[in-house]
Amino acid sequence: MTVPAQGFEEFVAARGPRLLRVAWLLTGDAHLAEDLLQTVLAKVWPKWHRIADENPEAYVRKALVNTSASWRHRRWWGEVPHERLPDLSVADAFDAVDLERSLAAEIRRLPPRQRAVVVLRYFEDLSVEETAKVLDCRPGTVKSQASKAIRALRGRLGAPQAPVAAVTDQRH
Repeated sequence: MTVPAQGFEEFVAARGPRLLRVAWLLTGDAHLAEDLLQTVLAKVWPKWHRIADENPEAYVRKALVNTSASWRHRRWWGEVPHERLPDLSVADAFDAVDLERSLAAEIRRLPPRQRAVVVLRYFEDLSVEETAKVLDCRPGTVKSQASKAIRALRGRLGAPQAPVAAVTDQRH
């Protein structure tokens, strides 16, 4: 095995928790989030020497979104239904995340593109242009997807509907 790429371990140690949060918001499951992040980091590691001097966090974030989307299309045959459920449940490691459970659940119900826009724009605080670059789309698409997602979230959560202009902020 070769020597690890210079700075990769430091990057993972510094940015790992934030990237894990992105993965959790994309998947809605703590274990899937860990799997997603681990899969993406395993893909990124061999390329580290090429991306380390660019913007590695943006690269990893885009890989998280793309890999998460590709996982939605694959079939999973590993789960086997049982007649009786286990008596004990395992506590979710993300119960303490500072989000309303209902909001997190509703975000997970959004279509994948809208969910990605909400996560990147409002949880990762990316600009419209940065989000468009990660999602490989136009800024107008980001704005319309954000507007639709917020309208849907407000409707599902019983919040009053705001005019569309108030929904999309003017950050660039």
